[in-house]
Amino acid sequence: MEVDIVPYNDVESEVDEQWSYVGSKANQRWLWLAIHHETRVVLAYAFGTRTDDVFVELKGLLEPFGITIFYTDEWGAYYRNLTDDNNAMGKENTQRIERKFLTFRTRCKRLARKTISFSKCVTMHDIVVGFIINFIEFSYFHILVEIHF
Repeated sequence: MEVDIVPYNDVESEVDEQWSYVGSKANQRWLWLAIHHETRVVLAYAFGTRTDDVFVELKGLLEPFGITIFYTDEWGAYYRNLTDDNNAMGKENTQRIERKFLTFRTRCKRLARKTISFSKCVTMHDIVVGFIINFIEFSYFHILVEIHF
């Protein structure tokens, strides 16, 4: 499948991170997610630790979208890697991404905080969670495109 990304002017994105674990709660795995602020469409996601490196990777995935404003919480990776001009910190603009995380936690047991369903290896964790995100976020859109075009 070929995808053309057409940048728009003044794209606003919400960015946040959600933790889960692999094997035990001491082995945390973080899902970094970016959604379009107005439409709530997932733009990109990355898995890793809660470090600047993973956020920089996610930011690289977002470059083709031409994002001008990032709505974030006050986690240090954001103010270290974004300028004051394009970073709007505060919980008042991240409710949509928090709601999306709740949906993911509800639909994927591997993201739940208290569960007996957890991954035993990092690779399988990333594959399963990535599949769930792709299915929830992109399968309905794919069906609509096939029906209407």
